[in-house]
Amino acid sequence: MCTTTSFRVIKADILRRISGGEWPPGSLLPNELALAREFGAARATVGRAMRELVDDGIVERKRKTGTRVRPVPLRQVRLDIPLVRVEVEAQGSSYRYALVSSESVPAPNWLRARLDLRQGAEMLHLVCLHLSDGHPYQLEDRWINLGAVPQARQADFSTLGPSEWLTRQMPFSDIEISFSASAAEPEQARQLSCAVGDPLFRIERQTFWEGRPITFVRMVYRCGHRLIARY
Repeated sequence: MCTTTSFRVIKADILRRISGGEWPPGSLLPNELALAREFGAARATVGRAMRELVDDGIVERKRKTGTRVRPVPLRQVRLDIPLVRVEVEAQGSSYRYALVSSESVPAPNWLRARLDLRQGAEMLHLVCLHLSDGHPYQLEDRWINLGAVPQARQADFSTLGPSEWLTRQMPFSDIEISFSASAAEPEQARQLSCAVGDPLFRIERQTFWEGRPITFVRMVYRCGHRLIARY
């Protein structure tokens, strides 16, 4: 690569490697000197690219330990919504996970409109049940964009939930979240052991990486669930 490589090119290539899974969340990046040699650029140019990534909350720098990809970009730490396993165990309960169904399908029209996906975009559709002390706790209805996360095709979701898997595999730069109440539909009532029409707490979340949709999830909780946020 020529010596006129700009910091924007370097930054874009680092982002590509992070989103492609070459450098997953938590991984250590090469030092500036190594990157300067690879890109054929001045160390100061690499340093500028890295500073922007730090400012964007994508990576973090620590003296003596180097630069790592953040598990959660800084600008997203606004509301503490832990993994459901962590949530259940924090209550002193025993956690269990069950995969209800998994299939690769074209994105339905409602999801295409919501995530601005092209027609025919292939999605991995997962339905999962999370249990607390053997009782239904949360029903997770998740869609993963295989165009953005192709490695999800080979992932084994029979023992590890998609939320935990995505946290380990894929960073995100933006998130949209909504909270609402809804009446239990027949399948939700069956999975959550409640009556059809019972009021349920629902969270919907869609996650993006640099403008590209990664996943959409609808999480419905058993009757009486409360969400407590600390600021």
